[in-house]
Order: sequence, then C-alpha cells, then structure tokens
Amino acid sequence: MARLLIVDDSRFMRTCLKEIWRETGLGHAYEAANGVEAIEQYQAFGPELVTMDITMPVMDGLEALRTLRALHADARVLMISSMGQQSLVREALAYGAVGFVVKPFEPSSVLAEITRALST
Repeated sequence: MARLLIVDDSRFMRTCLKEIWRETGLGHAYEAANGVEAIEQYQAFGPELVTMDITMPVMDGLEALRTLRALHADARVLMISSMGQQSLVREALAYGAVGFVVKPFEPSSVLAEITRALST
C-alpha cells in the first residue's frame, strides 16, 4: 500500500486527485494546501510520492520541491500544474521532480504518471 501526498491550494483539485487515487485501491492519500503544509505532512507520514502544484500561497511548489529534496534526497515529487511553461517544467525537473503533468488532465493520464513515478 502506497501513501500519496496531494499538494494543491485548490480543494477541488485535491478532491479530484484523491478520488482518482482512492479508486485504485493502492493506498492512502494525504492532503496539503501549500508548500509549508506539504513539508509538515511529508515529515509526518513519509509518503512514497507527492503530487505538487506550482502556484500556491505561503510557499509555492518549486520552493517546496527544493526544500523537500534538500531534507529528503529520495523524495519523489510529481509536479501537476496548469502552468505548463517550458521554463517551469525544466526548473522543476532540475530540482529533482520525477515528472510534470499539465492541468487540465484526463484521470487515466494522471494515474499513469503517478504509477510510473511510483515505480521509479
């Protein structure tokens, strides 16, 4: 059973991703609404994968990714954002993200990326 941490400031998006994950029966999903909460939740629950939005209040997703990877070099983070600009994608991958999904997405495609990221 895998633990997934869903980080997004949109409650709707967290609910959608949580439902996609729940339907797989592969494990439990935790939630965070910003980068600070993400780091706290990661340290509390040690998820196998984090899905991370970029644009969030308090601490954005790129800063949270950098912080998580500095604290936990083995942290796997899949960026999921409506901001698909190439520079942000390159920056996220340079900081150690295992992939990047652009919103809006099809449930099957995001699930495929989550499954791929869990197997890396």
